[in-house]
Amino acid sequence: MTASPNPRSDGPRRDVPTEHEQTAHDEQAAHDEQGAPPGTRATLFARLTPGSERNLADTLRGERAGGVLLLVGAVVALVWANAWPAAYATLSHTVVGPSALHLDLTLAQWATDGLLTVFFFVVGLELARELTVGELRHPATAVVPIVAAVGGMVAPALLYLALNVGRTGGATQGWAVPTATDIAFAVAVLALVGRGLPPALRAFLLTLAVVDDLLAILVIGTVYTEDLAWLPLLGSVVCVAAFAWLVRRRRASAWLLVPLGVVAWAALHASGVHATLAGVALGLVVPASPEATARARGLASPPEQSLAEEWEHRWRPWSAGLAVPVFALFAAGVTVSADVLADALADPVAQGVALGLVVGKPLGILAATWAVATFTRARLALGLGWGDVIGVGLVGGIGFTVSLLVAELAFGDGSPHDEHAVLAVLVASLLAALTGGTVLAARGRRRLRSDPAGAASDHPVPDEPDGSRRPHPSPPNG
Repeated sequence: MTASPNPRSDGPRRDVPTEHEQTAHDEQAAHDEQGAPPGTRATLFARLTPGSERNLADTLRGERAGGVLLLVGAVVALVWANAWPAAYATLSHTVVGPSALHLDLTLAQWATDGLLTVFFFVVGLELARELTVGELRHPATAVVPIVAAVGGMVAPALLYLALNVGRTGGATQGWAVPTATDIAFAVAVLALVGRGLPPALRAFLLTLAVVDDLLAILVIGTVYTEDLAWLPLLGSVVCVAAFAWLVRRRRASAWLLVPLGVVAWAALHASGVHATLAGVALGLVVPASPEATARARGLASPPEQSLAEEWEHRWRPWSAGLAVPVFALFAAGVTVSADVLADALADPVAQGVALGLVVGKPLGILAATWAVATFTRARLALGLGWGDVIGVGLVGGIGFTVSLLVAELAFGDGSPHDEHAVLAVLVASLLAALTGGTVLAARGRRRLRSDPAGAASDHPVPDEPDGSRRPHPSPPNG
């Protein structure tokens, strides 16, 4: 896939909110921040910013095929590693790159440290958009996905540690493996079963996964960085700063920006920090609002798309169609036999990873959301029940890309713990997809039976003239 998707391929779309929409949302966010009047409560998952609606639509379009390709890459890796293990190992350990620059890496390392940077660059662009024009723009709308994401990381980490601390064969350094949610797989599941689900619930999963990725990035950059070389790290920071300055110039050329990004990546790799984090840093400094893009390009009026949105359209096919599937091809290739399965079942690492993803993730997300709804003025939106939150929590247990990366960083490529963790991630992610997809599909069918016209709509219910949202009939919470 070499061409960027057409942002208008699904029909006309309005990329810039109207003055009424933006003003209504800003007033609502300010109202929520200041606290609702006595006797009223804010609603969870009830309203999306126009920026979040566009981000959700972009992700749904771009990651559907990406999730399928990711699955194909994992299946090919498993089949290849078990049918022709020698050929798979030879390819994975083939060294390519200049040794003088310390870039003589194996193909598997290039997939992990190099290609996966494209994935993290897209994550950085998503974060920039969410922080600027999306759900994370206002504390009132950001608190729920942030708290849910934190809960969805703390619970599986504690469950993992409970199964590994003090046990023979336990390895506490893998506590972060079950804490990540894979956006591509989660969105692919939603694309299959999402008919009838409220758009705000889908956006909640997307925002939660984006925050989850941000937290995972912080973990990778702090916990799994052992030897730090400060001079290359400073050089990488300087390159990112220069990139941020150039991208705000009117005639910044890709022939200058791309090499500068590569130098930032190489310097970060030399510093000892995982090189993929350079992609996040570069994505975060791209102008993410139409107004910032107009200032950067010297335009008289804001364009329809921000620069971050435009670049996300260009780079998402490379991320979802090439970088992540190739990473899966090299990361998921473990040899499966009766002895390996028996060892994995007895390994506290595999037990902690599997239970952390399948049980810890939904428990953490549900508990955190319940705490927000119980101890603050927030409540679930009309028509949404805790069954919907449970379904999102279960889908949040799909921890593929980042979980595999963290397992490699924690245990070392090819180690027994790494192989068992990979098997646990694969099995747990499949189980989470099946259970979460089943729950959400059942919830969607229930809404369609109750209100075929309203529940099946892919668009939010229009606002009333006073700015309040008019809910359509839907089943009671439950």
